[in-house]
Amino acid sequence: MRAIDLYSGVGGWSLGLALSGIEVVASYERFEPANETNRKNNRHHAIKEDIRTMRLEDLPTGIDLVVGSPPCTQFSYANRGGGGDIADGLKDIYRFFEIVEHIRPKHWVMENVPRVADVLRRELRAGGQLAKFADLAPSIHVVNMEEWGLPQRRKRCLAGDFDFTLLEKYRENLPRRTLGETVSALSGETVSDPVYGIELARRLLVDHVVEPVLDAEEERVNRAAKTTHTVYNAMPFPDPLDRSVRTITATCTRVSRESVVIAAPEADGAYRRLTLRERASLQGFPITFQFFGSSHGRKATMIGNAVPPLFAYYVGNACLGTKPAALPEPGEAISRFSPPNARPPVTKVDLAGKRYPADRTFRFSVPALNFKSGVRFELSNKRAGTCPDWHVAFYFGHSKDIKILSLGEGCLKAVMSTLPPTILSQLANPIEELRRAVQKADVKRMQDVWTRARPGGTRPFDLLDQLGGYADLIAQELEGLTEDQSTLALAHLLRFEAGDNASSLPGLPKLQRLARRVLAGAIMGGVVNHELSLSHPRQCVVDAPRAVAG
Repeated sequence: MRAIDLYSGVGGWSLGLALSGIEVVASYERFEPANETNRKNNRHHAIKEDIRTMRLEDLPTGIDLVVGSPPCTQFSYANRGGGGDIADGLKDIYRFFEIVEHIRPKHWVMENVPRVADVLRRELRAGGQLAKFADLAPSIHVVNMEEWGLPQRRKRCLAGDFDFTLLEKYRENLPRRTLGETVSALSGETVSDPVYGIELARRLLVDHVVEPVLDAEEERVNRAAKTTHTVYNAMPFPDPLDRSVRTITATCTRVSRESVVIAAPEADGAYRRLTLRERASLQGFPITFQFFGSSHGRKATMIGNAVPPLFAYYVGNACLGTKPAALPEPGEAISRFSPPNARPPVTKVDLAGKRYPADRTFRFSVPALNFKSGVRFELSNKRAGTCPDWHVAFYFGHSKDIKILSLGEGCLKAVMSTLPPTILSQLANPIEELRRAVQKADVKRMQDVWTRARPGGTRPFDLLDQLGGYADLIAQELEGLTEDQSTLALAHLLRFEAGDNASSLPGLPKLQRLARRVLAGAIMGGVVNHELSLSHPRQCVVDAPRAVAG
């Protein structure tokens, strides 16, 4: 069987098909560094080509199988919260279908992010942008590649004309692999490939340089981004080793929600990111496959964007009609792969940022005041003119209608005016202590500390933790409020901020259930914002709007 690979990247499809016994005649990709990796590893004609504009007449003839992975950027929910340009993304899928229609192979398979499944079903209907290809009648599925032996929960849309039922049968007897097995397999002096069984002396293993562990600030940012993210659902920190890993992505900075972070086996109580080689093994590449990128980041992008060749191997066998009982183990099939003779450039690992951009963003929820589903009190450093405006705001509502309370001084008065004298008396001490704590914070230099432009001074996370502690103290004093009193104070707060629209604000039932904690956060935020505004240079002060904004 002869195949071509479209939007081929580093050749994950090509390698997997070759392991199954399919000849990949040519692959097409416009990113030349990926072509170099593909060419040197898979030893076939990897052509630099913009598939949108290539001539159909230049494609080879006698092709039995067309595979490809059109760019997923516009369809991915990781891209601007799912706000990519769908129309632009459809141009590549349209072109893929044009090529399939032109070649008319026995089989074809397209891989993309799960969202594309619904896009295909919608656009292939009459009147859709892909309606002219309805006669291709693709079988459309969303698969989780961990079910085919990949140690990664990588969900993808698989569409095409091939025996999907046979592909499903393969998974019945395949092992479930874990992140920990991969990390352990690559940790010894003699390294054993966790999928293919290849053994190498560790000194011969490329791209397996273990990074320095995360420093305290990096650990805090990663932990917060994963466990208490201001919008998205919580995920574990560190990533558990006893199950498959979540999706390996193309970006993996030292401080991000997407990066996989593990407890460092090399240092107790410390955490690190995965090495490039660990990421590649989790993607199903053999340890002898080499990535010819000019930097650590470029190699990581190549790996994260690739189609896992282990899964492509099973798809290839399904296209060949290999019966489950006759399916070779990957460790047998790997004999078809000849590692490249050339060694890739040695690239330096990313280190902790010695200095960040002057406008580095800080945006984290206050401890004990993150109520999930986007409802939280948040400290951030929104810029105002030439200086950062550090302030606390309250976010609530639901994913499609988030409201923001600015928590200005008037808001504080609105809340306090409804509280009974006994509660006001109890609040006097914690409020005064909070005022002094903020006054002591060196807010004028805090941005410089956050960007590491200068040492010393107040760190934003130190201030954040203090705010959480004082919010707890205020909440304890508010426990004496009756349900009616707390409901009345909350209503007064919302009317002050939203006026006549207060009764129609989203998420009111949740706010009412959390009334005392919300009031505690509002009091804390009002006090803090007043003191922070006094700490800013005059030219940096910007009055926050009173009205609720979306």
